[in-house]
Amino acid sequence: MGQVARGLDKGARNRHHADAMRVNASHLQYTVKRVTLVCLGAVLMALNLKTLCIAAGIIPGGLSGVSVLAIEIVGRYLHVRLPFSLLYYALNAVPVYIGFRFIGKWFTLFSCLMVFLTGVLTDVIPASLVGYLNLNDSLLCAVFGGIVNAVAVTLCLRADATSGGTDFIAIYFAEKQGRDAWTLIFLSNLVVLIVAALVFDPEKALYSIIFQFAQTMGLNGLYKGYQQKTLLIITDKHEDVYALIRDKTHHDATAFTGIGKYKNARRTLLYSVVSASGVNALIREIKVLDPAAFINVLKTDFLNGEFYHRPKD
Repeated sequence: MGQVARGLDKGARNRHHADAMRVNASHLQYTVKRVTLVCLGAVLMALNLKTLCIAAGIIPGGLSGVSVLAIEIVGRYLHVRLPFSLLYYALNAVPVYIGFRFIGKWFTLFSCLMVFLTGVLTDVIPASLVGYLNLNDSLLCAVFGGIVNAVAVTLCLRADATSGGTDFIAIYFAEKQGRDAWTLIFLSNLVVLIVAALVFDPEKALYSIIFQFAQTMGLNGLYKGYQQKTLLIITDKHEDVYALIRDKTHHDATAFTGIGKYKNARRTLLYSVVSASGVNALIREIKVLDPAAFINVLKTDFLNGEFYHRPKD
């Protein structure tokens, strides 16, 4: 019996060791993915700043825009050329503190990697690159610059990080108050653009507004992690559908009973608000459970109340 018990204990230890190895391998793979996405995002953002933004004379929003604006002001009136990274790092100090304090430590560390790489690459990439690309149309540069920036920020968000600056603040308020994060970013960027219009050419500020609008629309289309959708589901299998919503999204649902007038039959309506990023997959699974389910999806512009957000690491 003792040998059997020792054999069982050894088998259990081996299984535990194998499980631990799988967890470690999965964590390593996830970390490599995050680092890769953040590096790609930083390269795209720095290239965008030194090509499309320069070609159109754009002042980008957020703290990168504040940094560019400060460099332009100091260069014009004091004839001193400040490095972009110096101002960019200094301005990100407070948002980084907010990230560490209220959002998540690893989330903030990967965001700091994005901020560091963006600052270094923006200083290293030569401004003369725009001459080789022969970019002359300011409107096209503003539109495509905004789209490229949206892709760069989306890569960071898919790595569970952010591009720094006002993104930290917007994500914090989005999770605490249930508002669309990227609309808040767009509104805060308008302040920077107003200053740019007053100090420099108003035309430059107008192109910058187009840049910001294209970026905001691009983010809304590419990343839906901070958007919510309201589901209204009429189903005869409301217990199974509710269990699916609860297990897949960690959100609750409220059931209402009524009468379907066409067949004069009793029906159950499930009401739930979930993250927009998982709505399509959830609907497909609901239709597998109940092919006859009637589902109405509504955009949720504002949410006031308890809403589950996956914790940042």
